[in-house]
Amino acid sequence: MAMVSPLSFSVTRCDPRLVAPAKPTRRELKQLSDIDDQGGLRFQASMIFFYRNSPLMDGKDPVKVIREALAKALVYYYPFAGRLVEGSNRKLLVDCTGEGVLFIEADADTTLEHLGDAIQPLCPCFEELLYDVPGSGEILGCPLLLIQVTRLRCGGFVLALRLNHTMSDSPGLVQFLNAVSEMARGADVPSVLPVWERELLNARNPPRITCMHHEYEEVHDTRGTLGVMDDHNTVHRSFFFGPKEIKALRKRIPQTLGPCSTFEVLTACVWRCRTVAFGVDPDETVRVSCLNNVRGKRGLQLPSGYYGNAFAYPAAVTKAGELCNNPLGYAVKLLKKAKAEMSEEYIRSVADFMVIKGRPSHTRTGNFIISDNTRPLYGGLAKAMSIISFCLRFRNSKGEEGVVVPICLPLQVMERFGQEVKRMIAEEVASKL
Repeated sequence: MAMVSPLSFSVTRCDPRLVAPAKPTRRELKQLSDIDDQGGLRFQASMIFFYRNSPLMDGKDPVKVIREALAKALVYYYPFAGRLVEGSNRKLLVDCTGEGVLFIEADADTTLEHLGDAIQPLCPCFEELLYDVPGSGEILGCPLLLIQVTRLRCGGFVLALRLNHTMSDSPGLVQFLNAVSEMARGADVPSVLPVWERELLNARNPPRITCMHHEYEEVHDTRGTLGVMDDHNTVHRSFFFGPKEIKALRKRIPQTLGPCSTFEVLTACVWRCRTVAFGVDPDETVRVSCLNNVRGKRGLQLPSGYYGNAFAYPAAVTKAGELCNNPLGYAVKLLKKAKAEMSEEYIRSVADFMVIKGRPSHTRTGNFIISDNTRPLYGGLAKAMSIISFCLRFRNSKGEEGVVVPICLPLQVMERFGQEVKRMIAEEVASKL
């Protein structure tokens, strides 16, 4: 179940350089939305993509192709080439300076075949595939994108990047990367033109909080069991759920709940097992926050090409004892209820909440945040954080298609978590024998 891939290889890097837009761009200040600049998004998100050797790339250097395509795409996505500044009430703005994004050229003495199951979140030697350039990781005044392209001995390559999350969510970033890909194939204009219009997700005037936002509540760990931790005292492991494991978990869900997505089933399992592993006091309140994309929601009218953050994460809330002692269907029911709260009014209320409350971060104590990233087929987020994880489509070395969930926990808690996941699946399988 837990996937561990001990692996080492060496990477030779060139000095980082700035890649600016290929043509002059407008110098201006552009406000981020009140969803973009909330405290919980003021961090750097890393992603990694692996590409096999392609006949289309014969005689071409992927580093040169991507660097040139990047410069062309930045003409249209020129805010990425700027730097963030902060105004009154912690409002973030992009100073569109045209300075560029950081770019690193590298070579690795390994192949995709040798990497094998290491091509997953928490990839070994990830720091080699995306070098943390000193002084480049601040939210304000630093490059908004850091990209490293690493050639492999097999002719494939790895594209790893770090994004200032206030600028875009995953769909927005994929839109930008698609534009880079189109430019690399010879296009002059992206097939989807970027749309800024961040004011569409700004607070109302006057702002008014109309919904309950458990995901932003201030929580104190009075009993010392809510699993407060930081990213420095944890271990990282990825858990693979193949058809057999997912089927076993689905057997625990009553048909009366109706259709359940794989994401809902796995989130319920991980939330429950994580709570058990921490040994949370039964009377403590625990929550899980699932990211919900608001693109296409009635009333918001976000245009095609919008590449800002366009999601909210309403929280499912319950007592730890209720979560751990009830069947898995109890957790799934709570997840479905929280998801049903997502609406135009909810996202408007979040924006208003940010302005009224001073742009707070999400709840950390007793919270777990997870997103569904199973749609991209060629790569995805690079790692989990202490309270943040995601589901990613994955094919293991046996050829099994499934979903991988990276987890970040203290060592002893991680061991209990793994045992609890195995128990949930094994008990259901054994009950059918």
